[in-house]
Amino acid sequence: MKAIVYTRYGPPDVLELKQVEKPIPKENEILVKVKATTVTVADIRSRSFTVPPAFWLPARITLGFRQPKKEILGMELAGEVVSVGENVKKFKQGDQVFAASLVGFGAYAEYKCLEEDGPVAIKPSNITYGEAAAIPIGARTALYFLRKAGIKSDQSVLVYGASGSVGSYAVQIAKYFGANVTGVCSTKNLDLVKSLGADKVIDYTVEDFSSTGETYDVIFEAVNKSSFSACMKLLKNNGTYINVTEPLPNLQMLWTKMTSSKKLLLSRNSPETSEALNFLKELVEMGKIKVVIDRYYSFNEIVEAHRYVEKGHKRGNVVINVEHNNKS
Repeated sequence: MKAIVYTRYGPPDVLELKQVEKPIPKENEILVKVKATTVTVADIRSRSFTVPPAFWLPARITLGFRQPKKEILGMELAGEVVSVGENVKKFKQGDQVFAASLVGFGAYAEYKCLEEDGPVAIKPSNITYGEAAAIPIGARTALYFLRKAGIKSDQSVLVYGASGSVGSYAVQIAKYFGANVTGVCSTKNLDLVKSLGADKVIDYTVEDFSSTGETYDVIFEAVNKSSFSACMKLLKNNGTYINVTEPLPNLQMLWTKMTSSKKLLLSRNSPETSEALNFLKELVEMGKIKVVIDRYYSFNEIVEAHRYVEKGHKRGNVVINVEHNNKS
């Protein structure tokens, strides 16, 4: 089968299209014919090995010291089940599925084996494979953190980075739970964030979000570009600050935790189960969530796709369509 392989860390050009062995599902696995995958920030960091200094050693152990342990990137996908292991009960040949492959990567390939009990579910019936592939990481992350924050109806929520993958889902999921949502984004994305249901949108290029006089029950930092001290001024007592990209607290965060009743939720992976995907499937089919796609690329254009995402200005998600020849 065809796959995008990288054997060393570096710029997008380290990604190469190669022929590799097609996987065979184990007794508890399904084999999925991948129709679409995405380029996420996590793919960019893994390819280039740009991780926070405190995580250098753990990341090297996980990803590989001298070269990548897992040579095929890709952390979310959608496709069709073509075969199942002998003990698989939940899926059958022909099922259309979407899944996260954050643990083992491997979605940049024509075929991918997935554990039946992992983060894989039947695809929403009202969207394309490309749209479905853009749900498992961003939407699942937003849902996980908003649930951890105990999101409630009529709470006020600020989403900083509201036009990105995680942020665009955070706006919509918070609205589903009945919150009053303010989104922060750039000028070109104001209409997009409004269309996602935000009650108010702040253009950070012309207005300081921390000078509005508003206070919030939840502040959701999706891109790690706001000032923590500014966020703390706006966060209510007993409120929750979420930062999905910062794994470790700095001294200011530790001091806040020690001296106030404000709660901090920092970066962590959501549970590797299907529960969140099934919940999100229902929301999509109910019309409560729409998937924001910035650009589509072909499998052969994945280097260009990585270059684009690496610039840090994508709206929503960047999708890779995986083409198959007639023999595959």
